[in-house]
Amino acid sequence: MWALLGIIAAVLLGFYDVFKKTSLNNNAVIPVLLISISTSAFIYLPFIIGSELQPDAFKSINLYIPTLTAHEHLLVFIKAVIVLSSWILAFFAIKHLPLTIVTPIRATGPLWTLVGALIIFAEHLNGFQWIGIIVTLVFFYLFSTTGKLEGIHFRSNKWVLLIILATLLGSASGLYDKYIVSTTNRLIVQAWSGIYQLLLMLPIFLILWYPNRKKNTPFKWRWSIPLIGIFLVLTDFFYFYALSYPEALISILSGIRRSGVIISFIFGAIFLHENNIRRKSIFLIGILAGVLLMVLGSN
Repeated sequence: MWALLGIIAAVLLGFYDVFKKTSLNNNAVIPVLLISISTSAFIYLPFIIGSELQPDAFKSINLYIPTLTAHEHLLVFIKAVIVLSSWILAFFAIKHLPLTIVTPIRATGPLWTLVGALIIFAEHLNGFQWIGIIVTLVFFYLFSTTGKLEGIHFRSNKWVLLIILATLLGSASGLYDKYIVSTTNRLIVQAWSGIYQLLLMLPIFLILWYPNRKKNTPFKWRWSIPLIGIFLVLTDFFYFYALSYPEALISILSGIRRSGVIISFIFGAIFLHENNIRRKSIFLIGILAGVLLMVLGSN
């Protein structure tokens, strides 16, 4: 069941990446990020408030968010810092790089998540899962090398370096999710993480961007901006639901979730007319094969 939930999260994550790219093209990064985070936070607020005022009603629909202890607030705050740091780096990189280059680099996250899961959580994988992970990661790597054909040199391009750093932070967040969900209600993590991200983002917007707004890329409103936050909420709901299963393996779940690259790849190929589509399509077949092996191994 947790593998199926991971696939749903992957599809939603693919659309989430598409909305980010369409929102960030020739647009100011910080206000786009602030609005998308605000959208997520305001979606959570009714559930937080409602759980305090009408706990029985929200328990009956399985959307009750318990009151946090001081320790739980600290745990969720740390997660918010990690996630927001990753997002800031990723949003700037996505603005300046082709979508079909960004998403495969982001998709290498399962490699670092796997290493961390094996070391920290002592996870044991079966043969299908090992083969699936190896196949998936090999094709993720091959996919990322196509950047050289488009004049993007990974060692010297600062936007590539930012997306790599964002990916490493994202993997750290994934490992932290496995720990925090094992000790804290998943809805607490999802809802309060969004609230803390908004509180952290506001001073960044007011102090760093707003006073210098006329010197940088102007902000343009697009309806895809709030959709970033909406699809993030949906993605996280299914992801944390999958992660709440005791038998869920973070190394496998991370790989399945990152297969959402397929959605953003199709968008980049058809609507953005990006380059080297045939070569990248071959690598996508490998990604699909690897994800299928991982899913079969998880049942």
